[in-house]
Amino acid sequence: EEAARAAEREAKIDQWRAKCIQEVEEKNREQELKAAADSVLSEVRKKQADTKRMVDILRALEKLRRLRKEAAGRKGVCPPPSADEAFESQVESLKTLLKNRTELYEAEERALRVMLEGEQEEERKREMEKKQKKEREKLLQQKLEIDSKLFGDPEEFPLAHLLQPFREYYLQAEHSVAALIQIRHEWDQFLVPADHPEGSCIPPGWVLPSLPTNDTWATAVR
Repeated sequence: EEAARAAEREAKIDQWRAKCIQEVEEKNREQELKAAADSVLSEVRKKQADTKRMVDILRALEKLRRLRKEAAGRKGVCPPPSADEAFESQVESLKTLLKNRTELYEAEERALRVMLEGEQEEERKREMEKKQKKEREKLLQQKLEIDSKLFGDPEEFPLAHLLQPFREYYLQAEHSVAALIQIRHEWDQFLVPADHPEGSCIPPGWVLPSLPTNDTWATAVR
């Protein structure tokens, strides 16, 4: 029996270790993915800044050519129409290229933001699930402790034990609507106002037994 209990403890420890390792690996993968996405997003923003700088340079060139053309016109020097057409054609070609690049980088940024937001939402959901799981485990542990105080340790008292019929009696409302209605009807017969001198309100849960006040009582409880 001792060997079996030791093997069971070892199995639980191994299971706990495997769970911890899996959680750490998942967290590391998430951090790596987020770091990679942040790096790509930073690169995209750098490309956007470079494109914006090119657009500003192109506007400055247009303004500079216009000023020089006006200055040359005041001196009576006019460039041929073919020069204006060539310049405007080249500028329009560059504007189209920069516009396409800007739209491409904006689409990449939106896609990366959606991915990052999705990862953050998944992380929030996982954290919420972990929190809810801990709460459920805590409530289950509290229920087991209460049941143990009321009906004895399940491992110490198997189903065939003498207390099992009493356990089934007190828990019958959980398995039968008719039993629930009957028990509630019996309880309702004793309802009294909160300020009644000879009564008190029904407790919301189990009434746990008090701890033994002496060794003799403790021996009987054990």
